[in-house]
Amino acid sequence: MKPTDFSVHLTNFLTHHLGAQRNLSPNTIKAYRDAFVLLLRFCRDTRGIALERLSLAKVDAALVEAFLDYLGKERGVSIPTQNHRLAVLHSFFRYIQSEVPELMLQCQRVLSIPLRRHLRGRVNYLSKDDLAHVLAQPDLRTSDGRRNAVLLSVLYDTGARVQEVIDLTVGDVRLDSPAQVRLIGKGRKLRAVPLMDATTHLLREYLREHDLNRPDGSDRPVFQNRTGANLSRSGVRYILQCYVQAAQRDHPGITQHVSPHSLRHTKGMHLLQSGVSLELIRDFLGHVDVKTTQIYARANLEMKRRALEKVADGAPLPALPAWTQNKSLLDWLLAL
Repeated sequence: MKPTDFSVHLTNFLTHHLGAQRNLSPNTIKAYRDAFVLLLRFCRDTRGIALERLSLAKVDAALVEAFLDYLGKERGVSIPTQNHRLAVLHSFFRYIQSEVPELMLQCQRVLSIPLRRHLRGRVNYLSKDDLAHVLAQPDLRTSDGRRNAVLLSVLYDTGARVQEVIDLTVGDVRLDSPAQVRLIGKGRKLRAVPLMDATTHLLREYLREHDLNRPDGSDRPVFQNRTGANLSRSGVRYILQCYVQAAQRDHPGITQHVSPHSLRHTKGMHLLQSGVSLELIRDFLGHVDVKTTQIYARANLEMKRRALEKVADGAPLPALPAWTQNKSLLDWLLAL
């Protein structure tokens, strides 16, 4: 059977365009692939379209909108995740525009489907005291405890994404002054992030303990599992959750959900509260646009607003004059 145009272009999009031309990371490409897996299952199971007969012409704006409705109503997918799936399809149809010009109108109809509106969630971050309680949990008398203490310290100190820390190699670490680590972020973009003295000391002792400071060990991962391979994302989440739960038992005031990304948000908020500009925080965290960094400014303003409400709670408000009692003003307004 002759392959369909959809299968040919989707294969080229995932295997060549995203990796070779756009230089996206393997994790990003995997997320794109997962979005298409859901779309293909929707076409097969809900629309009854045999995948070997699925053509580009059938994947039109109406089908895409029905797919998004299916994700929300049938699968209970959140609006932000629906928007991510739509963004993937937008990227695909931008690619198709130049590959199949005769389908440009169909592509632009799909591209005109707007992202769905939703209430933005609160930035989940820890106060300095709560962070200290979590970081104090690892048992420094054990090898795993010392590794985990360094892992959590680096996650917070660098404000890194969890994948950036997992991919960190010994060659990416510089402990001579000024101490810093080199992180590979989204789009394979490199950035250098400085380290605080306490984290530098922990890293130096950790590398020495595990014999990772040898010249021939620059390609080895900094944080390894029991087999010497890189930690996984789920492994890092599990480690953090163990210590968060331990901290919550001792300090019931820690009530929010904490993930590795929460430590990144925590670093961003602490930098903002220390007076660091949004532009510097953007560069520190590796954001492409300062608009992304503005979530911390909005969260900080909300925090200040709640504090002011507590101060003003119960304070008497001055009596305000009623404009309806001003007869000349009332007559003028009614005459408009």
